[in-house]
Amino acid sequence: MHRSPTGNLVPLDLEIEATLRRNKVKRRRKLLQDMTIASILEEEAHFSDSTSSDSPSSRESMTYLPEVVIMADEHQQRVTLEDYSSSSVPQFFTSIARPKVQAHNINYPHSLIHLIQGSLFQGLPNKDLYAHLATFIEICNTVKIAGVLDETIRLSLFSFSLVGKAKRWLHSFKGNSLKTWEEVVEKFLKKYFPESKTVEGKATISSFHQFPDESLIEALERFRGLLRKSPTHGHFELTQLNVFIDGLRPQSKQLLDASAGGKIKRKTPEEATELIENMSASDHAILRDRVHQPTKKSLLELSSQDAVLAQNKLLSRKLEILTETLSMLPTNLSNGQPLQPFVL
Repeated sequence: MHRSPTGNLVPLDLEIEATLRRNKVKRRRKLLQDMTIASILEEEAHFSDSTSSDSPSSRESMTYLPEVVIMADEHQQRVTLEDYSSSSVPQFFTSIARPKVQAHNINYPHSLIHLIQGSLFQGLPNKDLYAHLATFIEICNTVKIAGVLDETIRLSLFSFSLVGKAKRWLHSFKGNSLKTWEEVVEKFLKKYFPESKTVEGKATISSFHQFPDESLIEALERFRGLLRKSPTHGHFELTQLNVFIDGLRPQSKQLLDASAGGKIKRKTPEEATELIENMSASDHAILRDRVHQPTKKSLLELSSQDAVLAQNKLLSRKLEILTETLSMLPTNLSNGQPLQPFVL
């Protein structure tokens, strides 16, 4: 707080740069007004020199001159340092403009806001940006209000889906500057999905390969997930289909070729897509081509666990024989029979 020239307390200006810009505009307007007044005075002086002082027009111009001088004096203002530091209340507190609606009252259910806040975006690099937008739009689509557009609902509730750095980023824009949903999405993607991520996603899609223990349907779902994660990859549908087929293992390719009655690449994109969809919907066991493992094990193919079990069984048998021999020892001694050597 500080005092104005009148002695009244003036709050501190938290937006001194904005106030300075407004004052500059005022000074430019004042300068234009002064230049206009000066040109008027010059024209009047020139007119008075060219006419006689006794004419009616001369007397009329002389009466007009004091009025112009008074106007110039009224427009001149003395700007002090305190005027630059005077506080001003911001006109808008949010970056997203409040859309105009036809409805008189809009009440969003608290459960809707809770659902949105259940999937918050913090701005971390490992988070799926498009998955967040898809979830947010899906939740907003569950609400329909008469006289309110879907875009209005998204603009009103989008800030509730952000937290931490992401919310501070949204508030960094000029107040009331984001007026459409397309503008919000464009700036959101530009911030958290830059060109480097697009290039990285495109390279990941281009280098797709089916895992050794991955079925056809699992590979298809993973490939589609890569496409959703990088929707700006730039691959056409035909290119996507070729990348997926080329990335399959030989066993899966042979299975598709057999189902196509030849090479699958000789089919049209629509036919190949339908064939892959049908094959993916069939039994997963048929689509898996894992490394063959023998069902029967020979004595030389025992696993470590089987070997331990066999060794324990052998020791148990030897203990039984030893116990039986010791139990017969007193009888043999009384009968005078010689002791038989016992070998484990």
